[in-house]
Amino acid sequence: MSERAVFLQGNLFRHITVMSLTSSVGLMAVFLVDFVDMVFISMLGKAELAAAVGYAGAILFFTSSFGIGMAISAGALVARALGSGDEALAQQRATNALIYGVVFGAVFAFVVWLNLEGLARLMGASGETLDLAVSYLSIIIPSLPLLLMGMVGGAILRAHGDAKRAMMATVWGGLVNAVLDPILIFGLDLELTGAALASVAARVAIAFFGLLPIILYYGGFRRPTLRGLSADLPPVATIAAPAILTQLATPIGQAYVTRSMAEFGEAAVAGMAIVARMTPVAFGVLFALSGAVGPIIGQNFGARQNDRVRGAFRDAMIFTALVVVFVAAVLFFLRGSIVSLFDAEGITKELVFLFCGPLALAFFFNGVIFVGNAAFNNLGHPFYSTWINWGRHTLGTIPFVLLGGYYFGAQGILIGQTVGGIIFACVTLLLVRKVLSSEAPSEKAADPFARQARLFQLFHHRR
Repeated sequence: MSERAVFLQGNLFRHITVMSLTSSVGLMAVFLVDFVDMVFISMLGKAELAAAVGYAGAILFFTSSFGIGMAISAGALVARALGSGDEALAQQRATNALIYGVVFGAVFAFVVWLNLEGLARLMGASGETLDLAVSYLSIIIPSLPLLLMGMVGGAILRAHGDAKRAMMATVWGGLVNAVLDPILIFGLDLELTGAALASVAARVAIAFFGLLPIILYYGGFRRPTLRGLSADLPPVATIAAPAILTQLATPIGQAYVTRSMAEFGEAAVAGMAIVARMTPVAFGVLFALSGAVGPIIGQNFGARQNDRVRGAFRDAMIFTALVVVFVAAVLFFLRGSIVSLFDAEGITKELVFLFCGPLALAFFFNGVIFVGNAAFNNLGHPFYSTWINWGRHTLGTIPFVLLGGYYFGAQGILIGQTVGGIIFACVTLLLVRKVLSSEAPSEKAADPFARQARLFQLFHHRR
């Protein structure tokens, strides 16, 4: 057993709680800065600025989805290797997953950067709002490889069970952003340009502090070779490709929601943007849970401890329910203060109140999908995640948003989106039950590329 496979023993609920709460601090540091960005921009008193951030946010989510997919791949492969006791393989795959992520991420960012205006128009932006959104995005998009380095580094650290150092990478990024935001937005009167520059600086910090602990405490990265990159392309791509497709479904579905909301005016888009910024701050623990439970499942799957795999999923569901009830209660009692903070009126206020009420409780079903996706990615069924997310953000979004908007207006759009999520959460539970009811994983299932990697290492040694 690897000394670094820390999740093979001990109380599973404790592991989930510690990993989730620790990881969420880092996530919420970044999300909180985004939230503060929106507060600052709202203080400028220009509705088109807040709307521009709403449109830009959907596109940024689209680009960061690539990084999330690569991070999922790196974390799953490193966790499996550690669970099977092969630390050398874990180091090799961490190195090559990072290289592939940066190279492909740079290409992806360049393609998006060339098509920013078309993407913003596709979501309903026009006029001055369109110009502001494109200007804002043109500064941030080129920094995607930096964000990706930090995300992959954090996933590798979590695979080792080091949620604290993974957390600190994003905390430092959040601090950099928080310090620079007021200076650039107000002090230098750069408005959206200042917010964008602060975000780029934060990504530099996240990349630096995400990779440094791996070098200092976990043997760093191996010297890459063409043979090694070739050997690891199949395992990296097998998880990363469906994971990226899975993550891309969310911003595409959100783009449809944004475009639908645009029909009700910039005040409605601004309200949706506020909700979008509030959601990860309020439920940062659940966003972190999907990344935290993955290594726990992955290590035990690699060690073929199927009872603990099932127990991890069960305890993650209990944890999700407890968090949702607590957060929903807090949001309900603070809803008046939140509306005052943004000086929200009319439809903007109504959307915020809706989120702080029943939609917050319904976030439990989002948590089910988060944990289900983590289970699929670490149990060798990444395409289940793809099917669930694409189904949820197409069949589970378009018809329900269309009907909700038709009958209930702007509020109906958010309600329809929630109803579709509930349906696909139920589908997720059925699929997870099917996967977990199978027999304990064989060596081949635990790591389908383990034999290939051993053959490659033997060949390289003989050379």
